[in-house]
Formats: sequence, structure tokens, C-alpha cells
Amino acid sequence: MFLRLLFESFRRQKRRKTLALLAVALGTSVATAMIAVGAGIGDKVSAELRSTGANLQVTPIEDTLDVNIGGVDLKPASQGAFISESDLPKMKGIFWRRNILGFAPFLTDQRTFVKDGQSFQAELIGTYFAQPLSYGNETFTTGVRSVNPWWKVEGAWPPDYRGWPQDEPAQVLMGSKLAAQYGLSAGDHLEIGARKLRVSGIVNTGGGEDLAVLAPLHVVQDITGDQNRVRRVVVSALTKPEDAFARRDPDKLSPADRDRWYCSPYANSIALQIREAIPNVRVEQIRQVEQNQGKVLSEVSGMMLLLTLAALLAAALAVSAAMAATILERRQEVGLMKSLGASNTAVATLFLTEGGLMALAGGAVGFAVGTVMAHRIGQTIFGSTISVHPVVLAVVICTALLVTFLGSAAAVRKALRFDPAVVLRGDA
Repeated sequence: MFLRLLFESFRRQKRRKTLALLAVALGTSVATAMIAVGAGIGDKVSAELRSTGANLQVTPIEDTLDVNIGGVDLKPASQGAFISESDLPKMKGIFWRRNILGFAPFLTDQRTFVKDGQSFQAELIGTYFAQPLSYGNETFTTGVRSVNPWWKVEGAWPPDYRGWPQDEPAQVLMGSKLAAQYGLSAGDHLEIGARKLRVSGIVNTGGGEDLAVLAPLHVVQDITGDQNRVRRVVVSALTKPEDAFARRDPDKLSPADRDRWYCSPYANSIALQIREAIPNVRVEQIRQVEQNQGKVLSEVSGMMLLLTLAALLAAALAVSAAMAATILERRQEVGLMKSLGASNTAVATLFLTEGGLMALAGGAVGFAVGTVMAHRIGQTIFGSTISVHPVVLAVVICTALLVTFLGSAAAVRKALRFDPAVVLRGDA
């Protein structure tokens, strides 16, 4: 009899049940999409922010030593402080080595360049463009092409090949503003002392490099005589957004908390590990990237939470309205069931079972639609798919049941208060 009552209810009220099911499906589809995007947005946003540049900078520790004599702050001459180039691959030996997406060293010097008998002064910058390196059994390629992917070159990137013949001009990049100022273009030849250079391309960075000449690091080292030396290194690392625990001093933590801090991919912990791997360096965060990451994640997560709650609230209200209309229409049926001996529990079970079946169907439909929405959001915003973990289905189904039961509660309580005699006389 119970199953027959369920069947007749769905058969006679197809339109109302369909509307309630669609409301549940709409709410759960939004919830599915937001849960899936929220679960994968951390790495996606982090990757997007990494594309805006490095988030760590490595400098010689001598550059940051404060010397106070007679109340006057003195710092050592910056030209005397360098980092050993041969130590840089050690960054791939730290605990979070997989999170080191790339690094680029820099060596700068002010030089006089000659073109067709005319001379001009500009900054000469040596760096990696796409330098193959190895550490242990791992081989990787790093440089400004991966750390600063927004750099645009008209022409060709110079090769980082260290075996370039000495009798051939070394290839360099000319900053776009410097090239415009002196009428230089790709293919032009320059001289710097006895060294000949060839402009392979014009680079546009949007920064100070647009007024400089960029060359492979080993070329600048040969010109300046600073073999195996670099002035600074920028690092692009995949990090976890900074929170209160990340800002704690690891030396003041308990051993258990320090291990947890050390084994978390915070920018601070990765910086500490780089300092441990490379001697006599200071590693600082480029704060703008890290702060933006946490701010963006916080704001986007809050927005998604509000959207999810709004969708679920709308679904609960729709279910409540549909259930109230159903019970009002079936009040005589409820009165007859009570007059025949049905208990309040039996009446409540009937209506809640109807709601539960709608929740299961609506949750399944909402999960399917939400999965498609998550994929579309990933493709549109991040250019890659967002995977939906199967456990999300269980979460969505439970959410659909909760929303349906909460929406039905008021209507079911009203049904339990019906007086059979009054209802059957038609007075209610």
C-alpha cells in the first residue's frame, strides 16, 4: 500500500514534482560546480599568479648586513657581493624541489656599446634564457622564458649554449625602449670593448630591461671577469597561501609544529630551505604576488560560498512551496489515512520519502550538470579542465536530501496537525 501511495502521488502530480525536482537540481548543480572549482582553484590561481613573475628573490647575505658606526647605518658595497652560480642547481635538492617551477640568475654591469662608430651607455644584463641544467639524476631547463613568460621578443631568443665560438658575435637581446632610442633592430651588430655582439631580437618586458642589453649569463661573465658569479636570483615557486601559522617563527615552535611548518609549501618554508641549500644568501618574498594570491583566493572562495548558499536556499524555498501545495491538495487523503489508523510517523514517512526520492533524482541531475559547468569554468577561466572527485557526488546527494527535508519540514508539520474529522467534513 505504501508503494502504491508513492506511485499515485508522482503519477497525479507530475508537474509539481517536476518543478520541485528541477529546483533541487538547480541548487545542487551550482553547489557541485562551486565545490569542484573551490577544490581546484588553489593550484589554478597559484599557477596564474606565477605567470605574473617570480615570488622569491635570492641575494647575497652581505647586501643585507646592517653596520652601525657612530649612529650611521653603513652597508657593504654591493659590487663586492655575489652568489656562486654553481650552487643554484641545489635548489632542486630541497624538500619542496618539485615546487620550484624555475629560477633565473642576473649579473648586471654598466657598459659602453659601439654601433657604426657611435657609442652609447646602457646596462648589460646577463641571465639564463632557457638554460639546461642538472642536479643529481634530474635534468631541467630554466630561465627568464619560464619565470617571466610575458616577455615578448621580436626576432629570436639568444642561445644559452656555452660552447659558442669565440670568433663569432655573441647573440643578445635589445630592450625595446633602448632600440627605439638608438634606432636598433634585429640583425644589427654592436661592439663592447673587443667583444662583438649581434642583436638577435628586440625584447619588451614592461620593466627596466627595456632600457638594457640582455645577454646569456656566461657572455656577461666573460666580459666582466666575474666567472661563476651572479648578483641575484629570482625564483618562481608554487606556494601555499600565507596564513597565521606560516608567519610564525620556526625557531620558536615545538618540534612537531616546526616539522609541520617545514613540510608545508609556504613561501617562508621554501625560502628557509633555499637558505639551507645555498650558503650565505638571503631569500625574501616578493610580497605582491604572495599577498595577491591569498587575497584572490579569499575573495573568490567567499563569493563561491555565497553563490552556493543562495542557490541552496532558493532550492529549499521552492521545495517548501511545492510540498505545501501538495499537502494542501491532499489534505483529505491525509485525513482518511489518519481515520483509518495511520500514525503521524506513517504520514510523515510518506511525504519525506517522496521528498527523498525527488532529492536523489535532483541531486543526480544536479551533479551531472554541475560537472559540466565546472569543466566549462575551468576551460574558460584557466584554459584547463577541473576534475570533479567522485566523493563530491556523495556530498551533493547528502546536501540535496538536507535541503529537501528542511524545505519539507514546515509542510509536513502542518499535515500532522490535521484533524481527520474536520478535514473529511470539508471544513479545513
